[in-house]
Amino acid sequence: MATMERALQLVTVLEQELVNRRTDIDRHNAYYRGRGRLRYASDAFSKYHGDRYRDFCDNWVQVVADSPVERLTVNGIQAAGETEADKDLWKVWQVNGLDADSQLGFLGAVNGGRCFVLVWGDPDDPDMPIVTFEDASQCIVAYEPGSRRHRRAALKRWQDGGEDFATLYLPGEVWKFSRPVMYGEDAKSPAMTEVDEELKRWKPRELDEPNPQPNPMGVVPMVELPNKPSLVGEPMSDVAGVIAMQDAINLLWAQLFTASDYASFPQRVILGAEPPKLPVMNSEGVVIGDKPVDIEKFAVDRVMMFNGKDARIAEWQAANLTMYTGLIEVAVGHLAAQTRTPQHYLIGKMANLSADALLAAETGLVKRVEEKQLWYGQGIREAARLIALAQGDDRKADALRSGRVLWADAESRSHAQLADALVKLKGIGFPLEWLAAKYGLTPTEVSDMLAMRAREMEADPVSEITRMMVDGRTSEPAPPGQEEAPDEPVEEPAP
Repeated sequence: MATMERALQLVTVLEQELVNRRTDIDRHNAYYRGRGRLRYASDAFSKYHGDRYRDFCDNWVQVVADSPVERLTVNGIQAAGETEADKDLWKVWQVNGLDADSQLGFLGAVNGGRCFVLVWGDPDDPDMPIVTFEDASQCIVAYEPGSRRHRRAALKRWQDGGEDFATLYLPGEVWKFSRPVMYGEDAKSPAMTEVDEELKRWKPRELDEPNPQPNPMGVVPMVELPNKPSLVGEPMSDVAGVIAMQDAINLLWAQLFTASDYASFPQRVILGAEPPKLPVMNSEGVVIGDKPVDIEKFAVDRVMMFNGKDARIAEWQAANLTMYTGLIEVAVGHLAAQTRTPQHYLIGKMANLSADALLAAETGLVKRVEEKQLWYGQGIREAARLIALAQGDDRKADALRSGRVLWADAESRSHAQLADALVKLKGIGFPLEWLAAKYGLTPTEVSDMLAMRAREMEADPVSEITRMMVDGRTSEPAPPGQEEAPDEPVEEPAP
């Protein structure tokens, strides 16, 4: 069992690492919400038009992040040695609302580079553990030296009202701490600074339960789901490389809007005249001098008067605005290629493309989704093991270590295409239950479908057998009592 000093040391180290990660995570989330700060190519442009386009964002980060998440759907979890998904695990999944919250977790991983799953037993219902997806801005897992899977500690830190809270998870126990939130960094006296430093220190929370309390699972109950991990370095966000191109596209739009504003009038220049001046008068109305006219005012009003017999006006051709739209299309094309996002997700216009052409266009996105299924699936499988441990079922927990996650198909196909493929697979002997799962039904829906089919067979077995024979599905066994009689031997005629 860790001592209080050791627990506080771990909280301090993990909190510092979490703070270091927060900068990139917050920036990526801000860009996903369209709150990225518009960057300018020059100080002059920023000076005249900065406020005008301050809140503008042509948000492509959101499209890139959403495109794989909409195809990441968990249909069940299957333990090793089993032929179907575990129904008890699926009940836990649905009771905890994870069919919806998992989408939030996957989106957080795509944006922030990782997300987490926390499992803890419910003392009021031992058979129904509490499972939550957690954001990377609030959680961190520490691993054993040289390992990417053996967890030795985890920390969840969050703010609620005027207090910061921290929960440290260790294999043997769970520590809970809190401290007041410190606002502002104003200059203070040495005595008050010392008081603030004392308040900033974590202190054990005063609870009705033990603190620390024992961890009955014997392992750290938090699992990391990394996004685009590597052997060396941190997992990567899908939107980290999009932000620079996003800034460039937004700048091009700002320049296009500005150019179109000025291009609505012919651009002219005054030749052969001195800059206009305004008279300066005293309190009695007598002219005592003059001052130059504020040119910036005329740039806004677009009206200027000159005196002089040699004054004349010349003009030049307006800017070619299609140059900007062409550059924006090229930038969006680069963004699509770099992120493996289909062009028709971004451009918004389609020609008469065949089904095969659309399938080929989405190949990059499908592979991107399948990569995430691989890495997220490892974390979800470990979370399923933690659920079994929380329920006290060590045998199932051991089987789930080498189980697998059942995902919905990453490819987007029409019902006609999918049905045609499944009929062909049925013809070569694939069982109906497997085909139903391939169609995208959840384990609960598959069970319901099989029960409906059994009722149909029981109500009208003759019609069902006839339909099977017409469809060429005679390999399916007939219901009890309706087996076909063997063919009678046919006697050969006498010669």
